[in-house]
Amino acid sequence: MESTGLHWLAQVAADPEDFREQWERTGLGLVLLPAGRRWDVLAVPGRLGRPALDVLAGLDAGSRGPVLADFGEEHVSFLVPVGTAARWVGTGVSCAGEGTWIVVPHPGRSSRGVRWLVPPDGSGRLNDPVLLELALHEAAAGLGGR
Repeated sequence: MESTGLHWLAQVAADPEDFREQWERTGLGLVLLPAGRRWDVLAVPGRLGRPALDVLAGLDAGSRGPVLADFGEEHVSFLVPVGTAARWVGTGVSCAGEGTWIVVPHPGRSSRGVRWLVPPDGSGRLNDPVLLELALHEAAAGLGGR
């Protein structure tokens, strides 16, 4: 799974094969990858993102794409289809699309700071923005009672 996810992530690099080999060879845990080529990223506060991920998991495991968390899960980031960042309307959501870069951990190694909650499986499956929006609303409603 890791090498397939690694191969999929590397496809956004100018020279994917060289990039993948270098990432494997150097043992670097984290790299910068451009958003907006194969995926955009929606980052939400961890206290909302973690419950939203649980809602998505309850729908169907096949409905979840790759999801990242930063140190202490201050933010949870969902990889979504290209173009989503430009169209997303919502407060408290940071969007990364074309022209932005994100820190990505190696899918097969542990790293400090950023880690995969749902690693890429190489299939190209991303989080469905419609389901993600519904999950975020449900998670927010659940937080309202706290």
